[in-house]
Amino acid sequence: MYKSWTENCDRFGDLDGDKADLYTQCVQNSGVYRPMAVASLFYFCSAIGTYMNPSLNREIWPAKYTAYLIGLFIAMFLPNSLFMGFSLIMVRLCAMCFIVIQQVILIDMAYNWNESWVEKSNQCEAREWGSGKKWLHSIVVSSLVLYVASIVGIGMLYKHFTGCAENEAIISLTLIGIIIMSGVQLSGEEGSLLTTAVISAYSTYIAYATVSKNPNTVCNPTLGNEDVWGIAVGMILTLVSLSWTGWSFTAQERLSEGGIETTRALTPADPSRPNAATLNLDTPFIDPEDRPTQGLVMNSADDNFNQAAGPLIWKLNIVLLLISCWVSASLTGWGTISGGIGEAGEHTAANPLVGKFNMAMMAVAQNLAVCLYLWSLLAPRLFPDRAFA
Repeated sequence: MYKSWTENCDRFGDLDGDKADLYTQCVQNSGVYRPMAVASLFYFCSAIGTYMNPSLNREIWPAKYTAYLIGLFIAMFLPNSLFMGFSLIMVRLCAMCFIVIQQVILIDMAYNWNESWVEKSNQCEAREWGSGKKWLHSIVVSSLVLYVASIVGIGMLYKHFTGCAENEAIISLTLIGIIIMSGVQLSGEEGSLLTTAVISAYSTYIAYATVSKNPNTVCNPTLGNEDVWGIAVGMILTLVSLSWTGWSFTAQERLSEGGIETTRALTPADPSRPNAATLNLDTPFIDPEDRPTQGLVMNSADDNFNQAAGPLIWKLNIVLLLISCWVSASLTGWGTISGGIGEAGEHTAANPLVGKFNMAMMAVAQNLAVCLYLWSLLAPRLFPDRAFA
């Protein structure tokens, strides 16, 4: 097992050499790739299975746990080469997709957050005039806090991560995107200020995560240091996204009438039956053996799962697969090994193209997500005759 985990890490040095920290990072990354790869494979298989039979998502969980643990045990003895190269590129691509998905999740969460507080304000106003203002003020204050965090974050990025054209372009595009999103939202009735503030703060975080992957120490002061803050924020966002995805997927089913047991009679309706006021209860209407089945049928959410949420459950597994890849990318710095600095400021422990490739993917994902949100604001104005949900 030791040989499997240390394979391909020798090129960064050895445990007792001058580059022991690079060797340690490589081995630590190997410890992250394995459980996340097994989790990704698990959710991929679950997505295929639930696409074919949605009820599988609620069945044979003991066997699923056992299969995951067995896969994790086997992965401990697999060579590192299986988790690097093409596999690592796929992890990065899936993590890039999750950046876009995560922004969609945050948009949905922010809209619900805004609507919830507006509804609370309306309820308070219905009971007492003026009592609902506190909820509206809370929305404004929350938006201002997020905007201030975004502006301060942009300022810190300009202070510490400039000196390279690519970093300056990413930071400037982030600032321009925030201004455009805010202007478009304030100029119309679409969206909400709170939602735009949430997306602005998230875009600032992605900008930081992008420029911190630059392999040039001239414009990346974090190079060679463990990015604890970035990892912590990434994990918090992952937890929030995972919790909201799971809750929002099941909330409608649990809180709607379909999630409550309802009854329906089995007694057939017969328009020719005698008037109840003239019935002679001593005379049977029909032979007891020919009497139709009577009683109540109890329907619950479980009975309607395959017809309601069932067809969508495979998509939830795909999101969980992307989350697994995002966790792997976040904990390993998107698969980079940082620490060695060359004469030109370039990263010497790993190919600098790796850092450039990671930057490009994250920048594309960030701008794509911003464009999607702008489209959600502009589409109702450009096509007023179409319904957008």
